[in-house]
Amino acid sequence: MASLQFKGKAFVQNHHLTVKHHELVPCKAKSLTPQVSLHDNVIIHGDNLKALKALLPTFAGKIKCIYIDLPYNTGNEHWCYNDNVNSPMMQEWLGKEVDREDLTRHDKWLCMMLPRLKLLRELLRDDGVIFISIDDNEVHHLRMLMDEVFGEENHLANVLWQKRTSPDARAFLGPAHDFVVLYARRIESFNADNRLLPLSEERREDFKNPDNDPKGPWASVDMTGQTGHATPEQFYAITSPKGKKLSPPEGRCWAFAERTFKSLMSEGRVWFGANGEARPRLKRYLSEVVGTPVWTWWPNSEVGHNQEATRELNEILGKAALFENPKPCRLLTRIIQLATAGGDLVLDSFAGSGTTAHAVLALNKEDGGNRRFVLVECEDYADKITAERIRRVIKGVPTTKDEALKKGLGGTFSYFELGKPVDAARLFKPKELPAYEELARYVFFTATGVEFDPAKLDESRSFIGATNEAELYLFYKPDIEYLKTAAALTLERAKALGKPKGKRRMVFAPTKYLDQDHLEALRIDYAQLPFEIYKLAE
Repeated sequence: MASLQFKGKAFVQNHHLTVKHHELVPCKAKSLTPQVSLHDNVIIHGDNLKALKALLPTFAGKIKCIYIDLPYNTGNEHWCYNDNVNSPMMQEWLGKEVDREDLTRHDKWLCMMLPRLKLLRELLRDDGVIFISIDDNEVHHLRMLMDEVFGEENHLANVLWQKRTSPDARAFLGPAHDFVVLYARRIESFNADNRLLPLSEERREDFKNPDNDPKGPWASVDMTGQTGHATPEQFYAITSPKGKKLSPPEGRCWAFAERTFKSLMSEGRVWFGANGEARPRLKRYLSEVVGTPVWTWWPNSEVGHNQEATRELNEILGKAALFENPKPCRLLTRIIQLATAGGDLVLDSFAGSGTTAHAVLALNKEDGGNRRFVLVECEDYADKITAERIRRVIKGVPTTKDEALKKGLGGTFSYFELGKPVDAARLFKPKELPAYEELARYVFFTATGVEFDPAKLDESRSFIGATNEAELYLFYKPDIEYLKTAAALTLERAKALGKPKGKRRMVFAPTKYLDQDHLEALRIDYAQLPFEIYKLAE
């Protein structure tokens, strides 16, 4: 496989591993839910690289569908490279706006994307799929980067989305489309069987019932075929109900042998037009249509366009909510329909105006699903635009023509701010110690690679959860004196855990007053805080 080389690649190749876990601080006032929880719909305000790392303890290997609308790197987007990579060259890039005159803008874009794509891959389920919106500026680089991170064998398609309704007169050839690049997490686990879209209202209108057929509405389809592979049985004369002799057009044949045609006639499935003399066509009943197959050309008549997206956002938030190039809800609805079902999780780490969450809620309302969304937005408008849009679509938008949206789509969401890093340097700083549950989440995932379940936590006995191999305990309080004097693993505390019942016990504490013989007798693996955490032995 060809390898993509760019300035700074060596410094960001494993940068995602060095990014520290950060707290996710719940904001009750900005949420729309009785109880703020990571098991709700989630909106996170903060740097998306750090936020993706913070999501790993809860969501690693859980996300079914990822959609991201990247900076297209046109030179007019005013974005800055801000990942604090430990390299003098990278430090020189920090905080400097990337414009069209920047000769390293493609390198900076790739350095920004590589660690994010690696974390996104960790968050995807084995049968998950990622959709990425991009245009001509970086699509060639993105494909090579995705081949490297996800594997070229996992590439599914490059979709062309018709984003405009008319040409741009200023351009030599006006750009009419963007790309949506699709990759599976593991192609052998990805199941695309019977991935059909429900018929749109527009398509349903094609089905009529002019002859009052008891089988219901139908649309007619051509009953002729090409002669290249025809058999003699496909050439015969047909007599219409009014006695007219009919033959296939020149150079064509009937699609069926005569015996099959007669069977269809007896079933009432052949239509000779309103006058009974037209060339026969086959009835296709609406009740028999399972769905519509999808190809890689998505016209704006089916999935919306840029102007439609702007109108949607203005309708919900008013024209004061200026936002450049939002995506239409119909585009995200198609993506989510293709990739998810039931209670699947959808992640958007470049959330922008919140279209992904809107589409999730709208689709749940339509088909009764209980999909959940996880949004990450780093800009200051995360509350005023991203979250506010979702508040309004949940509660209802009185001025819209969409009846479902007018009544409100329903649902809840929990809002989080990205907090401070959970690391050894912070652990012994007074007034900055992480909450018990936050540290437990970090410890549990780092040690096991398994999702932390806060419902299993029992702080009164220092129990933070279990896997098939071990029970985990954390002796900790966000109290500096307690950590210095009272949080040690002692024999008394070890015996209080109870007799071993087959599983080993992993105990995290600042120190211990037990020798290895006692630890082995009690089947305890000790890990010292701060964070000398080891993975369970396989």
